[in-house]
Amino acid sequence: MAIFYDTHAHLDYPDYAADLPQVIERARAAGITKIISIGTDLASSAQAITLSEQYPDVFAAVGWHPTNVAESPEDMRPALRELARHPKVVAIGETGLDYYRLPSQNPGFSPADDERYKQKQALIFQQQLEVAAEFGLNCVIHQRSAFEDTLAKMQPFIGRVRGVFHCFVDDPASMQRVLAMGSLVSFTGIVTFKNAQTIRETVAAVPLDQLMLETDSPYLAPVPYRGKRCEPGYVKEISESVAQVKGCSSDALSKATCATAAGFFPKLH
Repeated sequence: MAIFYDTHAHLDYPDYAADLPQVIERARAAGITKIISIGTDLASSAQAITLSEQYPDVFAAVGWHPTNVAESPEDMRPALRELARHPKVVAIGETGLDYYRLPSQNPGFSPADDERYKQKQALIFQQQLEVAAEFGLNCVIHQRSAFEDTLAKMQPFIGRVRGVFHCFVDDPASMQRVLAMGSLVSFTGIVTFKNAQTIRETVAAVPLDQLMLETDSPYLAPVPYRGKRCEPGYVKEISESVAQVKGCSSDALSKATCATAAGFFPKLH
């Protein structure tokens, strides 16, 4: 059986509170040999580390998600440094920019609130890039409706910090711009959706050694599980779809994506 990694899952979410050992066992049975549990704030990051200590095949990324910045400290670097020292922390993130839902879309908020929200996101993203550079780690990048600003924030860190643009849904031209910075793209179960032709075009265009696979569990379960809770074992279905689009064998995809992940996450072993 071809083996794969789930490079992005949220195992600390309450969705798995009742049956996490079984979820991880099903992943192993499907050939998923490593899972990275991704932090979305300091508490979530600490929980990802705890899970990595409990399960040998689970690793952690520590960071602060852009949509959670209203609750973030003004300077999260000291706390993030403490977390990043752990031997099973393989990346900083999930971090980045997200302009999809702005405060002014809600009653009582103005465009000035939008500007403050964007500035706080930029500040927290900057701090996480700095910590990543200090620790020799790469970043798990979330961007939604903020592609140009995300690239601009990363520009000064080129050569020091690489990013994996997780849950990549943009076109081949955008993908080429990410790769040109030395960063990578990662694909979820969306690649199996009927209406995801643009994403399949991007999958077809990306070099085999510059992509990774992920579930973003508990979200975005692939066909035939669409609409249900996603789990890391479903990388198997995602890999089958990606291999089909790329016209390669599962073994070739396994070898390429696992080697890419090992290179990108230096502590993933």
